[in-house]
Parts: sequence; structure tokens; C-alpha cells
Amino acid sequence: MNRRNFITLAGTGLVFPTLSKVWSVAQTGIAGMKRPVTPGMHALTPSNTSLRIAPVNLELAKGVNIRTVGYNGTAPGPLLRFKEGEPVKIDVYNDTDVDELVHWHGLAIDSRNDGAMEEGSPMVPAHRHLRYSFTPKPSGTRWYHTHAMAGADLSRAGYTGQFGFLYIEPKHEPGQYDQEIFLAVHHWGPSFFKMGEPMNALDVHYKYASFNDKLHSAAEPIRVKFGQRVLFRLLNASATEAVRLALPGHLFTVVAMDGNVVPQPRSVETLALAVGERIDAIVEMNTPGVWLLGGIDEHDRVRGLGRTIEYAGRTGKPIWADPDDTNFDYFRFASTAEAPKPDLSVPMTFAPMPADEKGMQHWKVNGAEYSKSSPLEFHDGKRHRLVFVNASAEPHPLHLHRHSFELVSIGKQRGSGLMKDIVNIPPNTTMEVDVVANNPGDTLFHCHQQLHMDYGFMRLFKYV
Repeated sequence: MNRRNFITLAGTGLVFPTLSKVWSVAQTGIAGMKRPVTPGMHALTPSNTSLRIAPVNLELAKGVNIRTVGYNGTAPGPLLRFKEGEPVKIDVYNDTDVDELVHWHGLAIDSRNDGAMEEGSPMVPAHRHLRYSFTPKPSGTRWYHTHAMAGADLSRAGYTGQFGFLYIEPKHEPGQYDQEIFLAVHHWGPSFFKMGEPMNALDVHYKYASFNDKLHSAAEPIRVKFGQRVLFRLLNASATEAVRLALPGHLFTVVAMDGNVVPQPRSVETLALAVGERIDAIVEMNTPGVWLLGGIDEHDRVRGLGRTIEYAGRTGKPIWADPDDTNFDYFRFASTAEAPKPDLSVPMTFAPMPADEKGMQHWKVNGAEYSKSSPLEFHDGKRHRLVFVNASAEPHPLHLHRHSFELVSIGKQRGSGLMKDIVNIPPNTTMEVDVVANNPGDTLFHCHQQLHMDYGFMRLFKYV
């Protein structure tokens, strides 16, 4: 059943927000408004706080238990909520037997505190302690996660529960809403399977997928009232899997990507999140009933990726209907104006290498995998145009540490103003992004797909 047929059967009048209302949502704040957050999510807000890395027994559903590693006894870890521009100190205790790192993803932070070994960040030694100190900026939906390597060990790094939301409160509230819901996608129970020709490499399959710490069958519904505006802060914290999401009978009004307010808020049926991406979207609750917010891919829903949206006074089994429009285009949310001319261009070509004898596929950037590469250069204060050429048949979520970048082109599409820290490049495509080198220090670039990062898909930038 698609959405068009579903609307006919539902028998309710859908009133979707107009563009003028969308803009007011993105720009207007209400002083003192109480905003309930995701049920069961514990928030840490003091400027001096602590995280403890330790084994966690995660009950995804009755009889479905995952032994993993998390923060403060949970997975995801606690919501860290800080104020923009106010210094923080975070003490991290490592109760595991391996050295670890915590990466503060999306922040304009110094190299030492960024949490990337390649930049010179110190490890958190096994059974020891390390203090991170930084001033959180910019505002918006960021996140924190391990930046360790996993290689062939699927019990480590991004395959674990070491991730959590990091929300930097702006000095002035950017939106008007009644509820604020934080939902992180993660895939659990990884195992290798053979991809086959031409590379004859291994890929990862998962048993389960969840929002936060529960499969759909075990999660409490998100309870709403007719007429409410609900702000969903969504994160894809999977190690390797992209996701697409829909909520039948409703539209998502995208107001921010990767924590950055978009130039053109738009209402869309579906959202697409590559590994590491975040989307902030407001949903107007104007279609009473019981609905399923879930993965468009049926395999994700079967694995547990869903959450019931239940209107007050309504009960029953949640309804799912496939959306009519499954296309998600970055440039729908960008400005059509021409981006400023760069001071210099930096070409970067990504290509696969044949699998090694263990079935692991390696990757090269500009002809070399990371261990055999030399750093690229950022010229302090200059605007750099990174020209990405994806010479592979796979999409790649490309992440630059310590900076945000402006999306300029994908193939023949062009635009400006859309600021991100991860962008998903399609297969066999050229993409351009502009970076202003305004945060001196070693800066890591990599594919955020754990298997690709672990096997050569990285490059370091040094300031000159």
C-alpha cells in the first residue's frame, strides 16, 4: 500500500505546513517554553561532567540481549547538553582492556581534544582516565563517539554502543516546537558476509536495528497530541549502514542538517541519513491515529527499526505505508545562489583496491591508502574547494573533522549555503565542497563507513 492509497483509506484530511509557516518554525523562538525530551533519555548538562567507557548488557527487547560497550552504563550514552561558548571539562574513564578515544563530532575544536589519534589526540588508556577540555561551538545537533579502529573485530569501535547525542544550545533558540525527541539509529549483531565479484571482499550484515536502545516491538510509543509541533533530532550512528525514514500521513520539515540551519527549510516525505549524518525536522501532528515512524527499507523494519507515534485517545496497531516520494536531494534545502569563488582547489579521488587474502577491501585516496600517503595542505584563512571524485560503485559518507564545509555541487547540480560536516557522495560521481581553513591544526578527513576508514580511506590535512 503506497501513501496515496493509504490517505484514501485513512479518511482524514491532511493539512501540511506551507513554506511560510515552515520559515516561521525555523526562525521564531518562544521564551520559557517547556520542551519534553525523549522518554528515558538521561541528559547531562553541567560544565564539568564525566563519561565512563565500560561493558553494557543491552536489552533491545525481551529475550534479545546484546553485550557491547557503552557510556555510563547505557547505549546510547547520555545526552550531553552544553551552552554554546561556555567552556566544559569532560572526564573520561576507560574501564575496558583496550585504549580508547572519544571524538566530539561536528565541533570546531582543537586537534588535541578532537579525539582522533591521527591528529595527535591522546588515547584514553585502558583502566585509566583522560580529561577533555574545550569550548563547545558551533551550536546545534552534534554527537560523540569512539574513534578507535575495528579492522576485522566486529566487537569494537563503531559496531559497539559507544555513541551519544551532543547538543550545543544556541545563544538564541532557532525554533518553535512542543516536544523535542532525540532518536539515534544503530545496527546491532554484526557479522561478515562475502560480497562476491568483482572485488571478492567482505561486507557486514546485522541482526537488529533500533532507534536508541529498543527495537520497535519493545519501545514505548512517542505520545503526541493533535496540533503539536514535534522536533525530531535524528542521528545515524550505524557503523556502516545508511538509512531512509518515513512517517506515513505526515511530512518532515527539515530545518537543520548536521546541526546547521538550512538556507531553505522544506517539507519532504522521506529523510535519508548516511552514517554519521544528523537531521533536525519538525513534524506537524495533524493526522490523528497510531503510526509507524520507521525505515523505508523493509529489512530495517523487520530488524526492529521503528517507533510508534500514538496520538492522545488513539490505540491500536501502528500503520505503515510506503511513501510515494523516496528521493532525498541535498539541494532542495540549499540556496540557488552561486557560491563564492575559492582561493584554490584540492582534487581528491577515491578508488577501491582488490581484497586482501583475508577478504578485506582496501581503499585509496589520490592513489594511496592512508598508511602510505602524505598529508594534504590547508592554507590558513583561505577558501578551499575540495573536488571529490568517487571512482567506485559505492556511496561514501565523507567526513571532515574540526570544520564545517559548504556543499557546492553534485554532478551538474549546483548551490550554496548548505553547511555540513558529512556528505554522502553517490557512486561514480564528482562532488565539490568548500572549506574555509579557519581552525589551525592537523585535520582528519575520512569515509565514515567503519570498514572503509579502517582500510585506508583517510587523509590528513596540515595547515601551512
